[in-house]
Amino acid sequence: MKERVALTIDSSLLEIVDSTVDGNIVKNRSRAIEFLLRKAIGANVPKQALILAGGEGKRLRPLTHEMPKPMIPLQGKPIMEHTVDLLLKFDIRTIVISIGYKGEMVKEKFGDGSRFGAKFFYVEEKQPLGTGGPLTLAMEHIDGPFVMCNADELKNIDLADMYRVHQENQALCTIALTTVADPSAYGVVKMQGSRITEFIEKPDRSAAPSKLINAGLYIVEPEVMQMAGPGPCSIEKEIFPKLAAMGKLMGYPFSGQWFDTGTPDRYERAMKEWNGL
Repeated sequence: MKERVALTIDSSLLEIVDSTVDGNIVKNRSRAIEFLLRKAIGANVPKQALILAGGEGKRLRPLTHEMPKPMIPLQGKPIMEHTVDLLLKFDIRTIVISIGYKGEMVKEKFGDGSRFGAKFFYVEEKQPLGTGGPLTLAMEHIDGPFVMCNADELKNIDLADMYRVHQENQALCTIALTTVADPSAYGVVKMQGSRITEFIEKPDRSAAPSKLINAGLYIVEPEVMQMAGPGPCSIEKEIFPKLAAMGKLMGYPFSGQWFDTGTPDRYERAMKEWNGL
């Protein structure tokens, strides 16, 4: 809920406020003041994150015979470290990491997060829990809105602007969306404005309602964690459709670089083309 407030401020400050109005993300003076205030008090992004790093990476064998997928090197550091870099860029420093297959290697490499100026917590999947199951494990470490993302994708995305859209739409979950030529290997969305009306996981190419796909990064309200329940769960198949039916699932299309590294061909392309943050 928003409330109207009358302000009296120095004209020189007002010039600074007006300079942030770009007609796109910051559309007017009122939005500019809110944007600057959020940034000043550190409320422009969630302060917590959950990274899903428990998968076996079967499609990347034989690389993943000896190391977990998040540890595969890409441009001089583990793939997952690029995700950590994105979170730190937006000052998200409480990070929960869900580990499973060869998870001790992830813990040994990343430690408690102190060398990144952050705090890392680890939750362990005793059995594969899918993309939704780790939500239950992470509940003890998360007490507010959070960023949730896969460990094996590369994304250059403005999390502050995504969070603005999330808040303005009073969403329970907002999905980062990117465009691909062939969406049949991904989760595809149908949208009405910012609202996702339908989420279809890996449809036939001819049946896909759009070319906008799930980019593997979400802003999530803590209420969604209650929807997972114990045991294995697919956030794409079991939670997103429920949120869409409630009108609480939003989409955030972005134009920054995005790479899926889940197959040898995609990994090789990311190695060559990723420009970093």
